Amino acid sequence: MERFFATCPRGLELLLAEELRVLGAEKVHAVGGGVQFAGTFSLCYRANLESRIASRVLWQVARADYRSEEDIYRAAYAPRWTDWLDSSRTIRVDLSATRSPLASLNFAALKIKDAVCDKIRRLSGRRPSVDTRHPDIPIQGHLTEDKFTLYLDATGEPLFKRGQRIATREAPLRENLAAGILRLAGWHPGLPLLDPMCGSGTFLIEAAHMALDIAPGLGRHFAFEQFKNFDARLWRQLLEQSRARQRPRTALEIYGSDISGQAIQAARANLLAAGLDKLISLKRADVLEIAAPAKSGMIVTNPPYGVRLGEQQKLAEFYPKLGDALKKRFTGWRVYLLSADMRLPKLIHLAVSKRTPLFNGALECRLFEYAMVEGKMKKASREKGSASPLTPDDSH
Repeated sequence: MERFFATCPRGLELLLAEELRVLGAEKVHAVGGGVQFAGTFSLCYRANLESRIASRVLWQVARADYRSEEDIYRAAYAPRWTDWLDSSRTIRVDLSATRSPLASLNFAALKIKDAVCDKIRRLSGRRPSVDTRHPDIPIQGHLTEDKFTLYLDATGEPLFKRGQRIATREAPLRENLAAGILRLAGWHPGLPLLDPMCGSGTFLIEAAHMALDIAPGLGRHFAFEQFKNFDARLWRQLLEQSRARQRPRTALEIYGSDISGQAIQAARANLLAAGLDKLISLKRADVLEIAAPAKSGMIVTNPPYGVRLGEQQKLAEFYPKLGDALKKRFTGWRVYLLSADMRLPKLIHLAVSKRTPLFNGALECRLFEYAMVEGKMKKASREKGSASPLTPDDSH
């Protein structure tokens, strides 16, 4: 039984924990920024192939108490690195810390790199090279106040890089965050889904992959394929099983639109690259004018947010109009808006039924939920720190 740590966008830890349990993980424990779990290497392969929410899967190879950089060197030197790494492979060492007493993380990372290289040279007669940009096998360390944990990165390029997005817009939404938001919202295949500000189409593609049971890791490579103990036969079996499980590619009740012609062009290119262009409805349209494509369903979207003063002023005018359009045209729908603009709830003039803190990379956001019901909307009285669903205003 091996120990692993899967990282994910902050706010999605519990969803990732459940996803890993479904894949067969044991000793699952969610912490800030990820999930600790145990299992076989088969599970490690499957988590990389099938997890929609994880960013990386790290394999724990050492753990020790420490007080100094020399303690870290000894702990990093102890493993028999040549069991896993060929000296011809390039490496890179990254180190993170939480309340570490050490003065310099860079110096500690250098000690880890020296320990790994010294051990491999002693056992094989050759010292591996360091590639800080595109290493074959990344190595990650983490320090707490008194514990040092060392991992081999089994993923390589982060998992949100599905290998299929060829066109992007400014500040693109990460794919694993989009998948997590769809799950937080409770979306399921068969429920009409609309993204009326779809940008490059991330929500659309993630929803389609969920509906068709297409594993997000198909079509890309992983760092564990460079490990000396890589089981190529097992990996081929997992790939074949995943492909055999896919559902037939039929038209989906997934709809995307955007007022920007460039955004639609980017979304169409990405749908085409993913083989989904004939399954998803896509058109250029203004969110303030678009009609609901079904009697009921779910809107999940990432509205624009302003950085410069002029943009903020335009959005202050846009948000109330967006609220009016949703009220008029989307009765019976649930609406989920991801935004880094904390003014949105006040300006959109709709009562928030739920707020979920999330991070798109380092950018702090909120997922705002609105339940659209008939009649004028009013904010129901609520306790501090909580919110009630929208209620009809029957006073007129």
